[in-house]
Amino acid sequence: QVHLVESGGGLVLAGGSLRLSCAASERAVSTYTMAWFRQAPGKEREFLTFSRASDGYTYSAASVSGRFTIFRDITERTVYLQMTSLKPEDTAVYYCAASFKTSALNTASQYDFWGQGTQVTVSS
Repeated sequence: QVHLVESGGGLVLAGGSLRLSCAASERAVSTYTMAWFRQAPGKEREFLTFSRASDGYTYSAASVSGRFTIFRDITERTVYLQMTSLKPEDTAVYYCAASFKTSALNTASQYDFWGQGTQVTVSS
């Protein structure tokens, strides 16, 4: 069992930056694929980015590529999502997820463990 706890959400002005953290139990950060998703009210959960532990490969959705960056600190057992140039449409609950799998990692169904989410609100 992997326990994930997100933090760092809050209210930010458009154009601002925010860093989310995902603290993981056990050795999840060093061995699992870790990802970030978000879900806005009335919308489906949306893939943002993942980091694959096996080779360090990262991939981001086009909607956030160049603005959002995922990185992990193994010693801290934490995965981060650095968000810049935030827009009002980035407002959502942000979730951290972990997966044993190695393919189709932009799909929520591929993830085995989820955090409880942290709210990010971007005001114009």
